[in-house]
Amino acid sequence: MSETRDPWLPHRLLLSERDALLPLLRHTAESEYERRTACPGWTVREVLAHCSAALLRIVEGRLEGAFTPEANASDVRERRDWSVSRILDELEEGFTEAGKVIAASDGDLDVIALGEWVHAGDVRDALGRPGAYEGPGAAEALAILTVASRVRSTPRVEAVLGGGGLPVPETRSPASPASPTRRLSLGNLVEGRPPARLETDVPTLVRLYSGRPVVGARYVLDGAEESELVIYG
Repeated sequence: MSETRDPWLPHRLLLSERDALLPLLRHTAESEYERRTACPGWTVREVLAHCSAALLRIVEGRLEGAFTPEANASDVRERRDWSVSRILDELEEGFTEAGKVIAASDGDLDVIALGEWVHAGDVRDALGRPGAYEGPGAAEALAILTVASRVRSTPRVEAVLGGGGLPVPETRSPASPASPTRRLSLGNLVEGRPPARLETDVPTLVRLYSGRPVVGARYVLDGAEESELVIYG
């Protein structure tokens, strides 16, 4: 990423997610790992296998040809016969160590750390656990997303966020003094096109920019199409 960055932001995000997600997973019945997720064709177990493999590639410097759909599918197949415990052990190692490598990189891997956080939301969502796409690490995730939305050439969107998952700093909406809000400027200005406006909460913003389902979500988007916002694809 060429935008100004805090190189240790992804490391903090990964450590936060490690501390929040791993205890939940280690107390989840193995049968629950076969639940389907928002990632087409992947169960909870397969999403976690993908996450642990991606982080291990970063730790070991095996990045050539990495993170393509074909490489991701191969990584998951390689772990097909692993126990859940072995996958979680590898995932914990990746959460702990990968951020150090990402900090020393040029920033191109920052979006992978964000993707790990989003996948943790996919897992929570599939398991019916609270905190999907919000909670611990949300401030770091939004900071990375703000830069990624520009690097990935999405159109300018002025977002007004409120509700669950809101990180600090925050302001108070004049229309609803008790409701915290935050404003984010995402993406790039497009000549001849005014910025779009998005009113929503943090989880829905993350769903929109990561291409996750938004069925039943409440949001107002004027001046852009949902498909223009997706940074992964």
